[in-house]
Amino acid sequence: MSAPIEVRAPAEQTEGTRSQVQRWLKAPGEAVRADEPLLELETDKVTVEIAAPASGTLHEILKPEQAEVAPGELLALIDPANGAQPAARAAAVLPAPDVRPRPAAPSGAGPGKRDTDSGAPSPAVRRLLAERNLTADDVRGTGSGGRITVDDVLGAGALEARPRESTPAPEGDAHSVPHSAMRRRIAERMVESLRVAPHVTTVFEADLGAVLAHRAQHRADFERRGASLTLTAYFLQACVAAIRAVPEANSRWNGRALDLHDAMHIGVATALGDRGLVVPVVRHVETLDLFGIAQALGELVTRAREDRLAPADVRGGTFTISNHGVSGSLVATPIVINQPQSAILGVGKLEKRPVVVTESGEERIVARPRCYVTLTIDHRVMDGERANRFLEVLVRGLEQVSN
Repeated sequence: MSAPIEVRAPAEQTEGTRSQVQRWLKAPGEAVRADEPLLELETDKVTVEIAAPASGTLHEILKPEQAEVAPGELLALIDPANGAQPAARAAAVLPAPDVRPRPAAPSGAGPGKRDTDSGAPSPAVRRLLAERNLTADDVRGTGSGGRITVDDVLGAGALEARPRESTPAPEGDAHSVPHSAMRRRIAERMVESLRVAPHVTTVFEADLGAVLAHRAQHRADFERRGASLTLTAYFLQACVAAIRAVPEANSRWNGRALDLHDAMHIGVATALGDRGLVVPVVRHVETLDLFGIAQALGELVTRAREDRLAPADVRGGTFTISNHGVSGSLVATPIVINQPQSAILGVGKLEKRPVVVTESGEERIVARPRCYVTLTIDHRVMDGERANRFLEVLVRGLEQVSN
């Protein structure tokens, strides 16, 4: 009999980070094909599909769902022999039971039906559903626990949709919704950031009239060349001059000294609806012109919203921008710093506001497109005067954009 084939966590993707098994897409005893998605591994708030290294039968799962995983650690064994294992053999190698709160399975659930244990489809399945203009309710799942596989989507026909069950109420009119792995990781990092760093926020107001005029003139040209010219691109560009003026904003506190980063790897917080938040990183912003920034930013945001980010896309950020104004917020304070960074820029909603201007020696009130910008800092790293200097340079850069 051939020796089992090992399935290991990718060491090059998880080096220096904590990873967790989010979900197994196959159960012991099920047949697998080479390069078929086998499990989902979550690292740095990104879900990565780990593919089977060879065809055969999933022999044993060594890391159950929610287990912590080290780089290169053994996750499972695949029996290269053809055919599925007998049910009794499969049962003998099932992983330890998952003790997380789960919705109760509806009566009558069985093979071919999606039960509420199965969770959301994998990223690969979601992309295939979108390409075929289908929803998960249109497909009969044949995977473990009724999970939908790639093959299910490829052979999908019209099926009767099944109502979604809700978790039983713990008491009164409330009901429990289990935390996703991403939401738990975000919660841990937010609490840790506030625990280790004293947060202080300063607020300025920026006039974006010059930015809007520049964007109106160049937007079509950028689109022809393959880049979407967003307002966030201008803030990324303005951060370069501000960081050069206040390099502490692009640093890391290590207890013995302040590590000043020469490269500007700026993360852009990107909301994924009810799925949470990711922060893809635009690398070496200091080397890019506005078109290069817009192009890199657009590619990252698109991949984020399509669940196609790689772990490397969210690692190594030295500074972060949170454009919370896109959802209507005027000011958010403090925006929690993305550790181990030292500062985070907040951009509020753009709206026309009355402003007093002086022309020909006379004062008058005009409407101008303006927004609030905030810089939340680690007060160990810099004081308010330096934070104010950062925003002073940033605002001046935005207001002096020229054609």
